[in-house]
Amino acid sequence: MHDQNDTPAERPETPQSEQGAQMESTKPAPSAAPETPSPAQEKAKPSIEQSLDDEIAAALGDMSLDQIMDEEDRSKSTVQITSDGRRTRNGMIVAIQDKDVMIEFGPKSQGLCPAQQFMALNDALPEVGSRHDFVVERFDPFDGLLVVSLPGAVQKADWGTLEVGQIIEARCVGVNRGGLEMEVDKHKGFMPAGQVEIRHVDDISTFIGEKFSCKIIELKKAKNRLVLSRKAVLMVERESQKKATLEELAVGQVKTVTITSIQPYGAFADLGGVDGLIHISDISHERIKNPGDVLKVGETMQVEVLKLDTSGDQVKIGLGRKQVMSDPTAEVLQELTEGSETTGRVKKIMDFGAFIELAPGVEGLVHISQVSHERVESVAHALKKDEIVQVKILSIDPGRNRISLSIKALTEAPARSSDGNSGRSGGKRGRGRGEAIDMTPREDDPAMRKLKARFSSNDLKGGLG
Repeated sequence: MHDQNDTPAERPETPQSEQGAQMESTKPAPSAAPETPSPAQEKAKPSIEQSLDDEIAAALGDMSLDQIMDEEDRSKSTVQITSDGRRTRNGMIVAIQDKDVMIEFGPKSQGLCPAQQFMALNDALPEVGSRHDFVVERFDPFDGLLVVSLPGAVQKADWGTLEVGQIIEARCVGVNRGGLEMEVDKHKGFMPAGQVEIRHVDDISTFIGEKFSCKIIELKKAKNRLVLSRKAVLMVERESQKKATLEELAVGQVKTVTITSIQPYGAFADLGGVDGLIHISDISHERIKNPGDVLKVGETMQVEVLKLDTSGDQVKIGLGRKQVMSDPTAEVLQELTEGSETTGRVKKIMDFGAFIELAPGVEGLVHISQVSHERVESVAHALKKDEIVQVKILSIDPGRNRISLSIKALTEAPARSSDGNSGRSGGKRGRGRGEAIDMTPREDDPAMRKLKARFSSNDLKGGLG
């Protein structure tokens, strides 16, 4: 401490920096200004930025931030969202342990799938290293694993883990005016009548007591409301069948089909996931008016693929039933000979003639000119439908499946008179069709005598006398 009497010259010189420090120390600190930490304090307390860096480093582990971002992008590329909002991911099989299949979706993302689902859908366990698509059901926080399932696999019904979009097994316990009453894990559910089958079902009560797979389309646990659909499951299966069917389908193949619908112009038949049309002209060798007279819904049969067009939005497939059936016309034509006689039934009457059924599916035509020796104004006046007639075969055209018949060829023509006319009054035919001018001399009657007397004048060059 310096003496107060020291002169400035006697006082030791203090560096300007120390003076500034002393002056700062003697000034009272403003109440609102925060206390500036010393370098030692700054070293003792890590900054907020440093804390964040340490936290990020701990989270990254041995990976860099760039690697994490790359992995996230790869992970997102394997995630897809289904139409009902459920997530699907593609993963690789890494192990099969007892009843579970271990899947790896990424470096830090693993999951478990029940092995029985592979057996149910594929009849075999997957190979380690193979990749598959899986539906994410939930995340198990205790094991840190994703619980997944195969698309289309049936889940064990558990009310606590049910979600919209899941496919579960439910039992039909009743029926009401709107649909089926279902039971899922001791909870009631409902299936609308329109969700029972892909096509209309007349009597849905036949499903009572059955257990089948269905999809959850609405779920409100707070209100105990559960709506199910069997149709949605069948549609997925049908789409899978369609893809497989179209891959191997070709024109000329013979397939077994099931009739699904009958229309006035033909019938639709299921080939396995996709329908084809059997046109009315390809149902039978016989002429038919109503396909329902020959076919029934639910009936199975063999058909030939006649047409296949996959170029448009809708696949068009033409099928033929008669093409795989024996043609009765061809068989009968081999037995018939021109000039022979046979018996037939009048099948159809037209203005130009009548069709005679010689055998099932085999018809011949009797032209109007071959019905009778006499002139026929109307075939319907000469023949009646379903009448049995004797006919003669005039000609056979196997290429066109046409047979010409005659009825009058088996009957004798009317006897002709001495002047060459067959039972008709003599004379020449006039210009009108079917008309004849009668040239027979007229008998002498009062009217004729009167005409002769009137025109008997000598002035006439000729006369009637």
